[in-house]
Amino acid sequence: MQKVSFFKSIHVKLVLIYVLLIIIALQIIGLYFSKELEENLEANFQDSIFQRIDLVQYSIREEMLKDRDETSPSLEQSLSIIVREFATGDINEIRVIDDRNRVRATSDINNQSIVGQRGNQEIVNQSIAAQTSIDKIAIDAETQNRVWILVAPIFDTVGPQGEILGTIYIESNIENVFDQVNDINEIFAVGTAISLAITIILGILIARTITRPISDMRKQAQAMSRGNFSRKVRVYGNDEIGQLAIAFNHLTNRLQEATSTTEAERRKLASVLTNMTDGVIATDRKGKVILINDPAINFLKITREATLNRPIASVLGLEKEYSFEDLINMKDSVNLDFSTMEDHLILRANFSVIQKETGFVNGLITVLHDITEQEKIEMERREFVANVSHELRTPLTTMRSYLDALADGAWRDENIAPTFLNVTQTETERMIRLVNDLLQLSKMDSRDYKLNREFVEFNKFFNRIIDRFEMSKSQNVEFKRYLPEESYFVEIDTDKLTQVIDNIISNALKYSPDGGNIRFGVTVQENLLKIMVSDDGMGIPKENVGRIFDRFYRVDRARSRAMGGTGLGLAIAKEMIEAHGGRIWAESEEGVGTTIFFTLPFELDEAGEWD
Repeated sequence: MQKVSFFKSIHVKLVLIYVLLIIIALQIIGLYFSKELEENLEANFQDSIFQRIDLVQYSIREEMLKDRDETSPSLEQSLSIIVREFATGDINEIRVIDDRNRVRATSDINNQSIVGQRGNQEIVNQSIAAQTSIDKIAIDAETQNRVWILVAPIFDTVGPQGEILGTIYIESNIENVFDQVNDINEIFAVGTAISLAITIILGILIARTITRPISDMRKQAQAMSRGNFSRKVRVYGNDEIGQLAIAFNHLTNRLQEATSTTEAERRKLASVLTNMTDGVIATDRKGKVILINDPAINFLKITREATLNRPIASVLGLEKEYSFEDLINMKDSVNLDFSTMEDHLILRANFSVIQKETGFVNGLITVLHDITEQEKIEMERREFVANVSHELRTPLTTMRSYLDALADGAWRDENIAPTFLNVTQTETERMIRLVNDLLQLSKMDSRDYKLNREFVEFNKFFNRIIDRFEMSKSQNVEFKRYLPEESYFVEIDTDKLTQVIDNIISNALKYSPDGGNIRFGVTVQENLLKIMVSDDGMGIPKENVGRIFDRFYRVDRARSRAMGGTGLGLAIAKEMIEAHGGRIWAESEEGVGTTIFFTLPFELDEAGEWD
């Protein structure tokens, strides 16, 4: 999370807002206070002047109306004494001007030269003309201080009804009033600065009480974004922010529980997807792959990077037959054939739509199930039924034909009847062998059989079987034995293994030509005996060698059936050898001959592991 800059911090904003509000309030108060103070001081100043001017007017009026003789002082002298008496304090100068605009007296000692001269001041003329007092604030040319000029008419009677005798011109030093206001303003400014400093400190402290919980919640949110839910926000009070902190801690706990549950479910899902044998592919709402597990990758033989963000129909090779909308509405499964020359693979694809409660489609889940073995089993079942039916139909058809002939009277013919009965008996025995072989294979498939094991010396056991066939063979075939002189003991079911070897030797005799050889050998490989039975027969094509142990499989069906085989002998042999812990296989070259190999575990002496 990006760090908040200093000037964008809510702490600074709160302090600035608080200080600005205080400054605005102080400015408003200061302006109002300064204005009112200035007006009040100015009014008080003017009132004091007006109060004194009434007495001055009275004294001047008396002097100007007074009768004078030769012994009396002149009017100018009397007026000069009066104005000097009153020109004290804030009054800079008082002038007495008669009705003809001549200066009769002035309180300014340095300005006595103007006495007797006519003045031409506009404010004096305005006051005489208006017969009322006029005042104004002017700037002193010498000191540049503000002065308040007041011109008041002097009437010959009390009140403004009489005749004007002249005017009183007063210049007062009102600058002192403004100096007082400035001094007070300075004091107010210093007080404002001190109050602002205290306000800023208090504002910072107050703002911290608000921003500290918010900062803690910000840090907690950052920790939560990194997956750390152990940290809790400190609750500083029971106000709204305190309640928010409590709610935030509760939210943290709930989010931790939800995250733990989600993580557990995610791990379960990941474990299920990883360990399940079925392939799973998930898409987004546009049909592009967003998830694929390892079995699906192995089935499709592609990389994860090459699959992600590709359309599902393209990944499954269905883009020509189905669109994404078709797959969404697909109710039945679809079989996919990914077989190659080297590998046989058939998959069954089931489609499930991911929908919200509103019905909005969020994506599609495709489950791929390997049904190759099922298809193989089904094919083998159909082939098995067909083979059994065919194997039974042939002898039954033969028997029916001969029995029909006997029923039609052939039994009376002493030359034909025995032959027909002999054929019928042979086909019956063939069906019995077929049924017995099927029952035996069925028991092996269901593991419903037991091996009666016993330790036997294999060379003697093998030689007895070879001797029996050598004594009873009808064609001109030579037996050659390549057996070791050492004694090797095997733990076997002698009846079952005798059946296996009988079947192998019988096949070798069937397909060996007159004058051919059948070779028998035993070698040792680690802890196994490797037994060999080889003939000089017609051989088996290379592509068919691996299938001779399948049930009912014949390389040459017509010739094998004519020789009386059921096609189950080698299949039974394979089951028996594997039940004894060994392995059986064949090597053959067409036109040269075939060799059957099988292995058995052995012991060097009869006691074996019982010592």
